[in-house]
Amino acid sequence: MQSFDIDKSDIQKIKQALEGPEDELQLLLEDYHASELAILFESIPLEAQKRIVHLLSVEIASQVISEMKAEAHPEDLLIDLPSEKRQEIVEELDYDDATDIISQLDKEDQHEILQDLDSEDAVHIRNLMTYAEDTAGGLMNTEVIKVDAAMTKKQAIDQIVLQSEEIEEFYTIYVVDHQDVLQGIVSLKDIIKAKSGVSIAQLVNTNFVYVKTDTDQEQVADLISQYNLTSIPVVDVNMKLMGRVTFDDVIDVLEEENTEDILKFSGVSEDEQLSGNWWDAVKSRLPWLILNLGTAFLASSVIRYFEPTVSKLVVLAGYMTIIAGMGGNAATQALAVTIRRITLSDLTDNQAYRTVLKELTVGLINGAVNGLIVCVFAYFYDDNLLLGLVIFIAMTGNLLIAGITGAGIPLFLKRVGVDPAIASSIIITTFTDVFGFLFLLGLASKLLL
Repeated sequence: MQSFDIDKSDIQKIKQALEGPEDELQLLLEDYHASELAILFESIPLEAQKRIVHLLSVEIASQVISEMKAEAHPEDLLIDLPSEKRQEIVEELDYDDATDIISQLDKEDQHEILQDLDSEDAVHIRNLMTYAEDTAGGLMNTEVIKVDAAMTKKQAIDQIVLQSEEIEEFYTIYVVDHQDVLQGIVSLKDIIKAKSGVSIAQLVNTNFVYVKTDTDQEQVADLISQYNLTSIPVVDVNMKLMGRVTFDDVIDVLEEENTEDILKFSGVSEDEQLSGNWWDAVKSRLPWLILNLGTAFLASSVIRYFEPTVSKLVVLAGYMTIIAGMGGNAATQALAVTIRRITLSDLTDNQAYRTVLKELTVGLINGAVNGLIVCVFAYFYDDNLLLGLVIFIAMTGNLLIAGITGAGIPLFLKRVGVDPAIASSIIITTFTDVFGFLFLLGLASKLLL
């Protein structure tokens, strides 16, 4: 079995071949998988992409374009191809892939591509373009294998053979009535094993999972993962079969959602593309940094309030950074675990309560252990047991706050309909900084002065 793994040396080799004769380039391209060429296209100019596409078969070229990441703008390559080549490639693409790419173009270019297509293909793509990108309708492929519940075994097999000529892969056979209303699913194995006189209605499994066209893509991915499905049917409000979402589409969704969550968790807008330029990155990140700056002023105001205490006990300045830093790290740990739990499943009230209680307990124990370590250090290094006791209480209290806010704030935001990954990190940092300084400086002003 060949292993597909493109690296910098392969990219450099192909770039050098682009400067030579076409027959040598074409021979070299045969050694690479379509997905590898899609990676290559991210690092070469549009003219080089076009040259390679012209050397590939229509089947391989369509696979390369469908495998290209959105940041590589496959739509720019597609619209720049000659109309005949473009038509062949689009008609070779699955409807859902073609829709994803064409929908990124402006209306004029969309019209130009669609008017060159076969009328049936154009209708399918136009219909898919009416659905939002992040829904089951926007993900689905309208090409399905379906049989009527009233068919006999022989009629069903004849239909499956006929329909499969237009479909590259299929995993499930959908059973419908004469109005295309979904009745259930049946496996090819069950049809083949059935006796010749059996009707499909006798074989259909009516206990199946499905989604509506407006179901959010993340929920679609969760259902496919939960039930270990290879595909899931998509229906309209009247249960009419509209298409299917396959597991390979879900992989892309999960990657997209995980990337989005990581960016949000870090205070980066989901609009920022990973391959975007510096200006896009500044526009995306600067508003969050300004918001974070505002919360930093709040923490700074606490220090200003206790300025007489700090001026008299300068040693506190060194311990302030430790208390605040440990609180921020502990809160981030609790936040990461809680958001992951929220992402995997909707927590019940009891589960949410137990999550906060768990993080509270963890914060209390971790705070006491770390506080004790710093307390011993303060006793021996600063020769001040009372200072160590103040630090111990402040550390324990701040990590307790970190656990409560790290778990409680994302759960609260989720309850009120706000994405917990967006604002949680900024809010909890504010809490741990403010309370860390309050505990340390407040106790010091009472016990040490």
